[in-house]
Amino acid sequence: MIAIILFYLFSIINGLSIDIKSKDSVCKAAGSIVEGELNYYEGIKNGGTVGKFQAPYYWWHAGEAFTGLIDYYTYCDSSNTTLQKIIQNAIIHQAGSNYDFMPSNESSVEANDDQGMWGLTLMQAIERNFPEADSNHKYLDLLKTVFDKINNRWDSGSCKGGIRWQISKDRSGYDYKNTIANGILFNLASRLAKYTKEDSYSKTASKIWDWMKDVGFINVNDNSISIYDGGHVDENCSDFDKTNWSYIYGVILSGNAYMYNHTDNDSWLTNTQHIINGSKNFFKNNIMYEPSCMDNDSCNNDQRAFRSLFARNLKLTGLVASDVDDDLTKWLESSAKAAAQSCSGGTDGITCGQDWNHDGWDSKYGLGEQMSALNAVMTMVVNYPSNK
Repeated sequence: MIAIILFYLFSIINGLSIDIKSKDSVCKAAGSIVEGELNYYEGIKNGGTVGKFQAPYYWWHAGEAFTGLIDYYTYCDSSNTTLQKIIQNAIIHQAGSNYDFMPSNESSVEANDDQGMWGLTLMQAIERNFPEADSNHKYLDLLKTVFDKINNRWDSGSCKGGIRWQISKDRSGYDYKNTIANGILFNLASRLAKYTKEDSYSKTASKIWDWMKDVGFINVNDNSISIYDGGHVDENCSDFDKTNWSYIYGVILSGNAYMYNHTDNDSWLTNTQHIINGSKNFFKNNIMYEPSCMDNDSCNNDQRAFRSLFARNLKLTGLVASDVDDDLTKWLESSAKAAAQSCSGGTDGITCGQDWNHDGWDSKYGLGEQMSALNAVMTMVVNYPSNK
């Protein structure tokens, strides 16, 4: 017992120290974080569901987790056939019988943003040339199906357009058009435009951006952009929830960066820089945090995972729109080091914390903490996304 206690105390003091200039160092730390993340994964446990993480984590968490694991596999552990199979099996199993990422076991709870999260998983697999899971169902074909499903739900009958939060009319929240569902569709359209060179995706991305801006979800103020959570159709989407969440900024930010890369139109670069300027409130001492809930210690399981998307999309932005990379480097480097040193908790000594400004582990733990730390650390080694 004494040995266990001493180990526990030692682990709190000594987090994962990384040399951000050394790929070996970064990947070693990332591997420890992945080990902690997979402790929550049901798909490798007896009786567990392939592609799902243990309760209380949702389906979207799984999609986001595998997106990060694809990057880890690609840049740190590409000879690990076991991890490759875990990711491949999860993608195909959760694609559902119609391969549209509307599996029957999620039919009562799946929303547009949930389906879109798995679309982001597919997009990451495509851009990283991750080995195909099923030769009969290519990632690009699966993604186009997901994209079309969501895009076909565009609702011009209220708020002059936009995607509703919920898919089913009988679900609470069907009357709400949220920015993340529209932002993910915008992100996918932007990245598909760059990857496929198909003009229809570029046009769709422009349509979604213009709508989000016109309806007021995107608020331009001089050289800064604020992004709101959404609004209700009964109020013509004008009753803005002005809460700021990092993941929304992230997906919309990188979507603009991809559009700039694809079109070479400076208006997209301006948008990108203005969103970066608006993102400064997500950093304390240049270290990433979630002010809307961390400032009052109220983050729920969803919110504790938001920086996972934010970190990855900040890095993607710097890669595809290098003109703004210098604005991001200090944030990403500081956050990567801080996230790693937080991963020193639990009896395993690899449990990551929530507050990366805290010296060592802050006693918070969960899948969201592992995912966020992993993606923050991985920003030090990921490279430019591949083209078709």
